[in-house]
Amino acid sequence: MKPNKEEDISVDQALRPGTWDAYVGQEKVRRNLHIIIEAAKKRGEAADHLLFTGPAGLGKTTLAYLVAKELDAPLKVTSGPAIEKMGDLAAVLTNLEPRGVLFIDEAHRINRMIEEVLYPAMESRKLHVMVGKGPSARTLMLDLSPFTLIAATTRENLLSQPLRSRFGATFRLGYYGGDDITKIISRSAGILGAPIDERAVTFLAKASRGTPRVANRLLRRARDYAEVHGKKIIDEEVGEKTLSLLEIDELGLEPQDRKLLEIIIKKFSGGPVGIGTLAAALSEDRGVIEDIYEPYLMTLGFLQRSAAGRIALPPAYEHLGITPRGDLL
Repeated sequence: MKPNKEEDISVDQALRPGTWDAYVGQEKVRRNLHIIIEAAKKRGEAADHLLFTGPAGLGKTTLAYLVAKELDAPLKVTSGPAIEKMGDLAAVLTNLEPRGVLFIDEAHRINRMIEEVLYPAMESRKLHVMVGKGPSARTLMLDLSPFTLIAATTRENLLSQPLRSRFGATFRLGYYGGDDITKIISRSAGILGAPIDERAVTFLAKASRGTPRVANRLLRRARDYAEVHGKKIIDEEVGEKTLSLLEIDELGLEPQDRKLLEIIIKKFSGGPVGIGTLAAALSEDRGVIEDIYEPYLMTLGFLQRSAAGRIALPPAYEHLGITPRGDLL
């Protein structure tokens, strides 16, 4: 039976914090956003444009929704790949209500020609629209209502400097600590009506890669396992069985994570190995390696990026049970 995507989306929405009180972690980001939001509300103006960066699943979209809600502003959501033509962007911008919020996910995938239209829109609320083609083409300038652009990206380095410079504030979200992840799992379990004991919460939190989205996914799979096997509560054993079925180890490494490390260690003597070569050996897109696998492996101290390429570090050898080369001992 195919999974019900609409049901998955509805569950994700139910687990997404709808208020600041329900939002856990990223304290520095929250404090700074509070100041920006309150200042804008007191002046009766649109808030500054905001850029959220960081690995996937850390809550960038959730923050955009919370900012719009706190500003009491209508929110429109789109993504970089969805804005294919200047007309697409013009349609969105001209239909924004005064002091409305536009959220663009995957902002690093915005076409450079589209960016040229965004610059004056962000700076002076002017929209330059080209009408016609060839010698008879002319440019129309439209005034836009005051608005706030919130952009999110997992790859800030791919954003052009002119675009980055037009945001009033940039916030980089980091991986969550163990205490915050346990709070998220406990909260989500309550929403899902899934009884869970403290040891299971701690066990799942450790394997959650410091990422709320992963934590909620593991919790849902543990809930499924408990229901299928007639367990009234998610305990540590249920957590262990769930991770075993998913081939996820106690640190949250999935098969592709371990395969990446093993390729570096076994095929390339621990590195350094270039990202292009590594992507080919792993049969994986380099963007996925850079965005999904590497950030967490680097956080664990398993992987190092260097000018010459990727290097597997001693803790990776230990975790995989591989004897390091002599020079790594």
